[in-house]
Amino acid sequence: MIYNTRLIKLREEKNLKQYEVAKILKIYKGLYNQYEKEYEIIPIKHLNTLCNYFNVSFDYIFGFTNISNYANSNNEVDSKKSGKRLKEFRKEQKITQTTLGKELNCSYGTIAGYEIGRYLIATPFLYTICKKYNISADYLLGKIDNPKYLKFKAKDINQQND
Repeated sequence: MIYNTRLIKLREEKNLKQYEVAKILKIYKGLYNQYEKEYEIIPIKHLNTLCNYFNVSFDYIFGFTNISNYANSNNEVDSKKSGKRLKEFRKEQKITQTTLGKELNCSYGTIAGYEIGRYLIATPFLYTICKKYNISADYLLGKIDNPKYLKFKAKDINQQND
């Protein structure tokens, strides 16, 4: 994934130290350090807290867009809305739960759990779906209603973060 570049940039723009960001997330500095280095994957709930704190979108953090935020963005992610949108997206793309599970290297049961809103989609799965299908992470998580799809190419993601 590619979120560490933007996390570091945002933290440094606010002149914050890692321990200060860790305090915002109510975690240990060492864990936040692991998130910034992408040695550990940052959970959606922590990423959402940082998106709200820095007033940026998931799409911006992931490097899918250079537009830092969306008008009318919700502060909270909604597992029920997210599940409904994931299911709608999957059906729109004519992808079965089994096929999507194989693409994400997880079981169809995991996909079913996301779709019924049992829990939020995991960060690496969200990133993979959004990158492959050009769909907005903020849209899938229920933070925005538009845009649903993004206009980017996979090669552009790396260029945006340079």
